[in-house]
This record gives sequence, structure tokens and C-alpha cells, in this order.
Amino acid sequence: MRKTIIAAAASLAIFFTMQSGNAFASTTLTNVVDSVYGTPYRLGGISASSGFDCSGFTKYVYQKMGVTLPRVSTDQFKQGAAVSKSQLKPGDLVFFNTTGKGVSHVGIYVGNGEFAHSSSSKGVRIDSLSNSYYKARYVGAKRILSQYTYSQYAQA
Repeated sequence: MRKTIIAAAASLAIFFTMQSGNAFASTTLTNVVDSVYGTPYRLGGISASSGFDCSGFTKYVYQKMGVTLPRVSTDQFKQGAAVSKSQLKPGDLVFFNTTGKGVSHVGIYVGNGEFAHSSSSKGVRIDSLSNSYYKARYVGAKRILSQYTYSQYAQA
């Protein structure tokens, strides 16, 4: 168990250290998203081989970093600390109301006002938060890993 926690902590240290000091953004996030970019949408999908729905995609990316997320977007929205749109960092989860019934879509902020997600019409792709469709449906963002600090990684 301790080895798993140490491995996860080491992965998370990379997670938040390269774009503006955030390696996750420039290396790991980019590599994981690039590796599944274009993967078709599939309701309930959780894998690159069979397709992703939105929360399956975010769960997959975080799992590659050694972090377990709940399966569905509404439960993912209950995790972490709220982050204002102006304070978004690569790796933050961004949430949308696409059905009129609360949180129903999730993606991962990748920087420069853009987020990666699994679109029901186009599969895994990158879109702008300023796109009129997403801008009108934006609910908020969560920083899942905000409780970790560099000193905690150094002590692991």
C-alpha cells in the first residue's frame, strides 16, 4: 500500500510541475491525450480500444497518473477543491451542464483556454472553453490534487 501511495505521489509531483512549472501539462497530459486523441465516443466507455464517454476519458487519464477518480461526472464533480476559471491549471477537471439537469459533462483543462474531452459527436478532442456551446454550459472546475504540496512529495 505504501509503495502505491509513494508511486502515486511521485506521479502527482510530475502532474503539477511544468507549464508555469507544470510537467503534467507539457509532458504527461499531452502524451496521454495524444495517445487517445480521436478515440470514438462510446456511452459507458472506459478504454482506448473500445471508446470513451466523457467521464470514462477523465478517469482513464487520471488512472494513467496513478489517481483513481469516481466513474461518473456528477461524482467527479464532488471531488477536489473548486477553482475559478481564471485560476485554471492544466490537469484541472472542467464541468458542464449539457442536459439541463446539472453536471453532465467533464473534460480536463490543458492550458491556453482549452480542454480535452470525449465529445459525443466527435470522440476525444480538444475544444476551447470560449466556444459558445461550452461557455454557455460551463458549471465550474475542480482541482482534484490540490491537497498535495511539493514538500509532501519530497518526504514520500
